[in-house]
Amino acid sequence: MTKQAFVFPGQGSQTVGMLADLAANYPQIQVTFSEASEALGYDLWDLVQNDENQQLNQTHITQPALLTASVAIYRLLLDLGCDKPDYMAGHSLGEYSALVCADVISLKEAVKLVEARGQFMQQAVPAGQGAMYAIIGLADDLILDACEKAQQQTSEVVSAVNFNSPGQVVIAGTTEAAKVAADLCKEAGAKRALPLPVSVPSHCALMKPAAEKLSALIESITFAQPSVTVINNVDVMSATDANSIKDALVRQLYCPVRWTETIEFLAAQNVEKMYEVGPGKVLVGLIKRINKSIETDSLNTVESVQKLL
Repeated sequence: MTKQAFVFPGQGSQTVGMLADLAANYPQIQVTFSEASEALGYDLWDLVQNDENQQLNQTHITQPALLTASVAIYRLLLDLGCDKPDYMAGHSLGEYSALVCADVISLKEAVKLVEARGQFMQQAVPAGQGAMYAIIGLADDLILDACEKAQQQTSEVVSAVNFNSPGQVVIAGTTEAAKVAADLCKEAGAKRALPLPVSVPSHCALMKPAAEKLSALIESITFAQPSVTVINNVDVMSATDANSIKDALVRQLYCPVRWTETIEFLAAQNVEKMYEVGPGKVLVGLIKRINKSIETDSLNTVESVQKLL
């Protein structure tokens, strides 16, 4: 039997005005945003639509905004009669969206949790002291080698942090070490080494102080058993008990996102259709590069939702 998975995007997929088209046709979208706004104490929908103070790209705002957008679309799909998927997975922050949609944690608790996660990440590395680069067109082992050499040369942190698709890996670390590693990747034959416009070097050892704070906060939140199998980033497996799910979320802050392996794992479970539930089409693009035989679509417009129905 054909199986399907819903995948949820991470930071970088946010845009001002996202979901306006859906909200104009389906009032459920704004109902979900109202619920998140109540928990956060500010009007999240207004911020996402207008962003008058240019706050949407600040990580502690981006994270609740993207989470809410993905959950709003998922709830709409269920309201319209869509079946639950066989599997879920999320890219970095997207894992929290998956866990809300799989009934592990409430939206209200999740938006506050990821807002704090964003603040902890920002506090761990002051602005300007960390960097991330996308390395295009270089084998994973050569990227790992470049990071190791850069660490030795600078005595600072840099590592491969997002294995997004074959030939697209992101590295992160201190500003100096990341720059040295990026240059070494170019010398080793990378087609490009692009600095990313981010304020925080996610998923590397510099995030351990943030992980400690997240761990303390997450302990106070009740997690339920998932109603849908969620494949996590850090182990590429599905945890079902609350402690294991929490532990994976904490480790995710300073461990790599193994996205290529996640998609390969889902394909091995006979998943033939994958839908990106959230703004943008980043994950659809990555999935096509990982496995061309998987049918993909992004669900974030009236047209795409009606096509699925």
